[in-house]
Amino acid sequence: MKVFVAGATVVLGRKLVPQLVARGHEVVGMTRSASKQDLVRSLGARPVVADALDPDAVAQAVAAAEPEIVHQLTALSAPMSARDMRHPDRSFAATMTNRLRTEATDHLLAAGHAVGARRFVAQSFGAFRFARTGGPVHTEADPLDPNDPPAALRTAQAAYLYLERAVTTIEWGEGLALRYGGFYGPGTSISLAPDAQMATPIRKRRFPIVGDGGGVWSHVHIEDAAAATAVAVERGQPGVYNVVDDEPAPVREWLPVLASALDAKPPRRVPRWLGRLLAGEAATVMMTEARGASNEKAKRELGWKPRYPSWRQGYAQGLG
Repeated sequence: MKVFVAGATVVLGRKLVPQLVARGHEVVGMTRSASKQDLVRSLGARPVVADALDPDAVAQAVAAAEPEIVHQLTALSAPMSARDMRHPDRSFAATMTNRLRTEATDHLLAAGHAVGARRFVAQSFGAFRFARTGGPVHTEADPLDPNDPPAALRTAQAAYLYLERAVTTIEWGEGLALRYGGFYGPGTSISLAPDAQMATPIRKRRFPIVGDGGGVWSHVHIEDAAAATAVAVERGQPGVYNVVDDEPAPVREWLPVLASALDAKPPRRVPRWLGRLLAGEAATVMMTEARGASNEKAKRELGWKPRYPSWRQGYAQGLG
């Protein structure tokens, strides 16, 4: 197949393009920066330079390739700082990423429709979005209430919902939205690299367990996320899929294991009121009330199986 990857040079794109090439596909990788064309070539794809927020440029890039489309565009190259988390909707990167989830999605969908694309696979997110009711793990069938997240996260929630609805309701092709868990592994913010953005505060004991640490997080190794995406290009019914590992877990369980894997001291513990004061309500809710995601649908319908079924194995073997 011909596959057009928008966001070929972001973290997941860099892992996805070589996997698509290895599966025999002809890949065109879109990047906004002309300086990254050699990077795209090194991954095995033909580069094309276009601004995802320019509908004419996107239309021309897609028309030249006549491909199936994978939407991996994001402006978030690293987790937000503690200051950003107090008001995440005010972050420039967050604002730009929300535009990529809405405006750029529309541009790519229009371009795909114009060239007769049959498949459209898009990046969504599966953590911190579920209503904080019911059990600790939710499925794709569980409704998402845009008013349920803390106010600081509602704009992001609305953008994700916009993308998922736009992609999965197209009539001219098959649209799949993949809700990834939190990435870890080489090239991500959680790795053994000395400058890994999320690993740094953990090593400095500045990433504490807030309150009871009962917030359930879902993780996925970056290579596993890319593998699921490559499969979704080829098969799977239209709809939303959680792409996470087999073991959603509360912060109080996984954070000490991650700290140990990073050769850091155990994380500190702070009361909820102090966590709210230091990092804001959104971060405090993530640490204490978040719900995890089930991957049963992705494994059943895509035939995908993560190489690292648990973050326990991934932290021990896959951070390098």
